[in-house]
Amino acid sequence: SADSDWPAAIMGNKNIDMQKLAFLKKSVYLHTLVFICLLFMKELKIITNIQVCDYSELVEEDKILVDKAKAMTEKSYAPYSKFHVGAALLLSNGKIVCGSNQENAAFPTSTCAERTTIFYAHSKYPEARFEKLAIAASSDGKFTENPVTPCGACRQAILEYEKFGGRPIKIYLYGEKCVYVVNGITALLPLQFDSF
Repeated sequence: SADSDWPAAIMGNKNIDMQKLAFLKKSVYLHTLVFICLLFMKELKIITNIQVCDYSELVEEDKILVDKAKAMTEKSYAPYSKFHVGAALLLSNGKIVCGSNQENAAFPTSTCAERTTIFYAHSKYPEARFEKLAIAASSDGKFTENPVTPCGACRQAILEYEKFGGRPIKIYLYGEKCVYVVNGITALLPLQFDSF
């Protein structure tokens, strides 16, 4: 038929394998569909606003929280990565709960500083809401020059407690050069999963 001769005629080879020919036709068809879909796709732009300041510009309460996060890097157990992270969480009852990353040779069982801190805080003070969270990291005995952000799993965990508390948790990400001040985890996790 004319249809079966189409690619063979193009390639000038009447003895082409018909299975290869069928695959070629499907491939051309699918690539054409993808191209057409791309022509009609809309673009979604996500803009995140993060304040950048110097440590000296923080109010005293926030400096204390950041200092506690920095101190917690010394209590980190990180024999594998040598990357020490500390976190400090201010609760609505005025308590400050701190934690650090805890590594394990079976790496998936390790726990980041943020999750160590928030899970302990909620288990100890289940009625309290989370107000502010400070995070600091060090390696080779020096704090990171630039702020370090929470990993995806920690962002998702923080989101859970924002939803539980009904309000954003202010996050301070410490670096020697500057501090990032984030007004809620959704700034770091804009397309979040928050329900079934």
